[in-house]
Amino acid sequence: MAAAGAVAKHEQILVLDPPTDLKFKGPFTDVVTTNLKLRNPSDRKVCFKVKTTAPRRYCVRPNSGIIDPGSSVIVSVMLQPFDYDPNEKSKHKFMVQTIYAPPNISDMEAVWKEAKPDELMDSKLRCVFEMPNENDKLNDIDASKPAPVQNASKQDGPMPKPHSVSLNDTETRKLVEECKRLQAEVMKLSEENRHLRDEGLRLRKVAHSDKSGSPTALALRDNGSNSLPSLLVVIAAIFIGFFLGKFIL
Repeated sequence: MAAAGAVAKHEQILVLDPPTDLKFKGPFTDVVTTNLKLRNPSDRKVCFKVKTTAPRRYCVRPNSGIIDPGSSVIVSVMLQPFDYDPNEKSKHKFMVQTIYAPPNISDMEAVWKEAKPDELMDSKLRCVFEMPNENDKLNDIDASKPAPVQNASKQDGPMPKPHSVSLNDTETRKLVEECKRLQAEVMKLSEENRHLRDEGLRLRKVAHSDKSGSPTALALRDNGSNSLPSLLVVIAAIFIGFFLGKFIL
């Protein structure tokens, strides 16, 4: 009885591409999709259904339908992300089950439920997981090289700007420090100038009150007291001019 049933079973009418293996190429950190082409070489409509031993790991679109005579259907099989272990062999399998479509189809579910075992045709495919080989990795690296170079060339223009800004900031800090130093020098010279003026005034008073002093001595004292403040003012002006010249340049 079993032998007779096996002989009576029809051979798969559809042509599958690939015929036996569904290959999925990693890495498997994202969804990996492979396509299965079903071609109907007959002169009759064929109903098909795609099944898998791991329905939670795959998404199949379309997973069922009708193929017209001489037509083809592309089935997309999407493997969900998972932690790949190269030492673990895949045991996942797919089966494409088919049946000749009845003349009037109103309910596909009813067609499959009412189908007799000897009317069903099926083909089995195993899943194969592959990681990219070294040549593929090198090709991917070579293909991705031009993009960073182009981006770098685009950035060559504006790149000197931050550098020039940093130089200006450094120069500004130096000028501010120089300004502070010169201000301190000017204040110091102003203070010394004030002391010298006070000393000059005191000497003048002493000279006026000293009747026994000679006119020549008084003149020398006045000239000495007047020349010192003038010299300090000139030095202060030199410092300020040096600072302003450096700041402007």
